[in-house]
Amino acid sequence: MGVLYWTLRSLLSHWRRHPIQGVALITGLWLATALFTGVLALNSQARQSYALASQMVGGEAQANIVARDGADFAQSTFIALRLQGWPVSPVLEGRVTLVSHPQLRLQVVGIEPLTLPVGSPVAGAVPNVDELSAFIGTPGRTWVAPQTLRELGAEEGARLHTSTGQALPPLHTRAQMAPGVLLMDIGAAQAALQTPEQLSRLLLPKTFQQALPDAYTDRLQINRSDADGDLARLTDSFHLNLTALGLLAFVVGLFIVHAAIGLALEQRRALLRTLRACGVSAALLVLALVLELGLLALLGGLAGIASGYWLASLLLPDVAASLRGLYGAEVAGQLNLSPAWWLAGLALSLGGVLLAGADSLWRAARLPLLALSGGEAWHQAHRQWLRRQAVVAAVAALVAVSCAVFGNGLASGFILMGSLLLAAALALPVLLSSALALLARCRWGVLGQWFLADCRQQLPGLSLALMALLLGLAANIGAASMTEGFRQTFTGWLEQRLSAELYLRPQHPEQAPALQQWLQQRHEVQQVLPGWEMQIRQQGWPTELAAVIDAPLYRQHWPLLEQAAGNPWDTLFSSDSLMLSEQLARRLGVGIGARLALPAAQGQWNPTVVGIYADYGNPKGHILVSAEQFQQHWPGTSPARFALRMAEADTASLKNEVQQAFGLDDSHVVEQRQLKRWASQVFERTFSATAALNALTLGVAGVALFIGLLTQSQSRLGQLAPLWAMGVGRRQLILLSVAQTLILAVLTLALAIPLGILLAWCLVAVINVQAFGWRLPLQVFPLQILQLCGLALIAAMLASAWPMLRLQRSQPTDLLRVMASER
Repeated sequence: MGVLYWTLRSLLSHWRRHPIQGVALITGLWLATALFTGVLALNSQARQSYALASQMVGGEAQANIVARDGADFAQSTFIALRLQGWPVSPVLEGRVTLVSHPQLRLQVVGIEPLTLPVGSPVAGAVPNVDELSAFIGTPGRTWVAPQTLRELGAEEGARLHTSTGQALPPLHTRAQMAPGVLLMDIGAAQAALQTPEQLSRLLLPKTFQQALPDAYTDRLQINRSDADGDLARLTDSFHLNLTALGLLAFVVGLFIVHAAIGLALEQRRALLRTLRACGVSAALLVLALVLELGLLALLGGLAGIASGYWLASLLLPDVAASLRGLYGAEVAGQLNLSPAWWLAGLALSLGGVLLAGADSLWRAARLPLLALSGGEAWHQAHRQWLRRQAVVAAVAALVAVSCAVFGNGLASGFILMGSLLLAAALALPVLLSSALALLARCRWGVLGQWFLADCRQQLPGLSLALMALLLGLAANIGAASMTEGFRQTFTGWLEQRLSAELYLRPQHPEQAPALQQWLQQRHEVQQVLPGWEMQIRQQGWPTELAAVIDAPLYRQHWPLLEQAAGNPWDTLFSSDSLMLSEQLARRLGVGIGARLALPAAQGQWNPTVVGIYADYGNPKGHILVSAEQFQQHWPGTSPARFALRMAEADTASLKNEVQQAFGLDDSHVVEQRQLKRWASQVFERTFSATAALNALTLGVAGVALFIGLLTQSQSRLGQLAPLWAMGVGRRQLILLSVAQTLILAVLTLALAIPLGILLAWCLVAVINVQAFGWRLPLQVFPLQILQLCGLALIAAMLASAWPMLRLQRSQPTDLLRVMASER
């Protein structure tokens, strides 16, 4: 133990003499841990909210009885089934806007606590008769999460009012509540949502397997998959993309750590030789180095975890808004992480350091004792390592090609991207060394030959920093191309699809006939286009079945990606046929001419697919049929929405009149401009977290280059001092050094641009298709690429500024001393 103590103390003295290297190592670990743990915190918080939302009412995964058309149904159904001995429990769900917070739309959930399934958290939260009486009595209670109460700025026991003037029961907090949810007795919920005697679904115990009585099968159906499972499946790709970005940033940060550890071991070769000569065994020396790395990992990990928590707090509002807009998922606005996350962050930091330092430890343990005193041994080992890198890069490229040709699935898509990035990063030093060797064959002056030879000499110390720059820039080019291409495609698609001036939804199905008649009598309305909707499942995937009438609006403004021969719209409105969204067609593996089985009220319906259309941003499947066929197979179903063609100037006045006449809030009457603006905002906020992580990744790459140059600045004096002694001025030396940084950066950028375009193709043609189901056209934006390359060059220039400033300020005696020492 005494030998280990003094060995460890000797090793740690290096960081006291070279504090910049210590800062570099801890900074790299700090940045890597911060970005990755921040992403893990975002995903953990989201999934925790999903679990709370699903378990709050039903506990374990429950079966649900729902209406076939997805609408509410009469409360008398619940009473009738209870009288027949069915253990059903009613639930009513909807959204309200509060007068005090018009920008928030909170979810209202109404329950009947006496009939909830056994094991429900809500049932367990009612400890006594007094609590039960307070919840179901008058005025009742509204249970909310503590953070929701803070967001509302309300006090315990406060009563809030909805935009329709309904007073909610007093607010009371419950720790197990999901964010953004107002839980109350079902009678109070019916009043708040203005849906008297209506229910959204009936809960059934998970073990209950009895079939629904025939009297209800035409209107109701049993869904046995839980909402949490649906939500988790729908959001998996979103969280997987965030995780991939965080992992990329983690890898780039580890490059800094790897470079700092390797340089420190190289500079300590004399110390290692001395320790071995004093009797320290190789095993004990490696153990001391591991303990040293563990201590540094603890320091960098603690800083990284704290920064990751802060970063997640900054990004959480945008991520929550994206999940709410895309999937209807309510995510807590504040982080509430378990101790396991903090421990996982420390384990991640320690594992990252050991991974980054494994190669250096292995090389130090394997080099002969006498070779430790010679710098050439390290460079020779580096040349051998370059040959190994070339082999590994070739294998990684082969794996990438195999995944591109034979892969099918999201996992193979990420393996493709990972292998591609690994192959490019490992091949970069080999390609740079080869390019510099080819340039050296040209006729240059003596100073030019030294310039190229010195560039190759710097590669061992800068290769990892240049790898980080390559990956950071390529990831930014790929993600920026995908995002901007998606933005343009999405905007054009919105302009086509949202062509009606006003969109209305009835409060409940019974309101639809009166609303349609009222609209048809309005002189400013040029055309009323009713639409029917029904929620079904296709191979277990939630799908919306929509029906429309034959109108020019759909023929002119509903673009098709694939279509049957002839006129597919004529076929749709005249025969047993349907159109479906691109993502559903891919998921089901069907194409034009295939038949699709739909669970109709009068038995199975098997229409033919005559068209496939884009449906960007919809995580669910979507099917379009004619209104005539829909009413034939689901008779008696009322329209769920109305699209109005009218003069744009008349939309505001008609909106006010229809709201007053039928008591519709803003969520049920939406103008086209408002809908497009909302969709664009959701799009921007969806990619805000991605853009932030990309920018941070590029920033980490810049830091890696800066630290790589900074850690080599001292040893660089030994290379520059002989030139100065032979008459080369310091200003010329500075220009040569800056030019060396620029040529390495430019060569790296030349490789990063095609790699970034290849990544963009992977994102739009592989990852996006497997994750979301739709394919976007590959678009390249030269100006955007030039801007990113300009930023990378600026980062390279700034990275070389401080070492060159040190050279400018160095005294002639310093250069003489260094030259004498090196000789």
